[in-house]
Parts: sequence; structure tokens; C-alpha cells
Amino acid sequence: MKNKSAVFKYKTIKGPLHKIPALIKLALLLPVSIICMSLPLYWLAVGIGAAIITAFLCRFTIREQLTDLKPALYYAALMYGLSVFSNLFENQINLYIFIPEPAYLQIILRLTLVIQISALLFRTTSSLEIREGLCRINKQLGTFISLFLSFIPQIFENWNIINNAWKARGGRNGLRKIKTTIFLLISLSMEKASLKAKALGARNEIIK
Repeated sequence: MKNKSAVFKYKTIKGPLHKIPALIKLALLLPVSIICMSLPLYWLAVGIGAAIITAFLCRFTIREQLTDLKPALYYAALMYGLSVFSNLFENQINLYIFIPEPAYLQIILRLTLVIQISALLFRTTSSLEIREGLCRINKQLGTFISLFLSFIPQIFENWNIINNAWKARGGRNGLRKIKTTIFLLISLSMEKASLKAKALGARNEIIK
């Protein structure tokens, strides 16, 4: 059951995106993600809808799509809490403090769309195809893009480790979990990214 609910797990059932070469999908991930981070609310909603339709065409179940978005939900809860605290300091205590700023909604929708696009890539591309594609990209465009492409699934892998450890210790979902785990997630992800950058740099020096 754990494997079936893993974030960004490759789906062997073939869909239309499976036919696209991994190198093309990997090369498009960065520019498409940058474009998504600058879209207005209307186009974000259109993009999210298109990503959902594409996911169904690739035979992703509703459960798989929601599993991929789970980390974004925790991030949304954290951002909402910060929004409420901000409103609390700026306004008098009333119902309006619980209404987030439009910028908050825009940030969450942008994150949601980027995660959906990433899920479409990694669920339709095997680990072998990703490694081969990363090697080719690394030779052509350097280590920066390779690190970016590997950083997204690394974050979700780290989240699964932290989340399972939290549950194993009897931890419950809530604001305390978000406050405790979010900093662990950031620090662990940055640490692994740093180690991977050093490893890639050392490998390039050997090749030279």
C-alpha cells in the first residue's frame, strides 16, 4: 500500500506523456515552472484544470493526484497561519483576520500547478529514463539544471521520511506538526542538495 501511495511514483500504465522522450520533458520542466510562477489567477485556474485532465488521460487516479499534492496542502496550511497572524497584527480582531490576502491564494495555486506538472513528468518517466536524461542534460547544460530537476523529487522523498518518523512517534496532524517538520524538511533538503552539488562538481573535475 505504501508504494501505491508514494509521491511521484512512476506509473507503468502507458499514457500519452509516456511517449514523449524523457530529455524533452526534463528540459521543459524548468521553463514551464518559471512561467507558472508568473501566471495570474485566471490562467492558474486554467492550468490546474488542464493538468487534472492530462493526469486522467495518463490514467492517474484521484488518489494518486491528491497524494502528489499532499505536501502542498501542508505548505498551504502554514501560509494560511502566517496570513492570519499578519492580519491579526494589522487589523482589529474580527472575522476579516481569517480571510487570506489574494497574494496568498496566488502563491498556493502557483505551487499547486508546479507540483502537478512535476508529477506528470515523474509519474510518466522511469528512473532509468530520468538518469539517462539528466546525464545528457548535465553534459550539455551543466550541473545547475540537473540539481534543479533532482531537487523536486528529493523534497518529497525527504517529506515522506520526516512524515513517517513523526507518525511513528505518535505525532498528530496540526499546526505543531507543521511548525516542527517544515524546518526539518528545509534543512534536510538543503543539506542533501549541497552534498549532491559537491558530488557533481567532483565528478566533473575528474572527467576534465
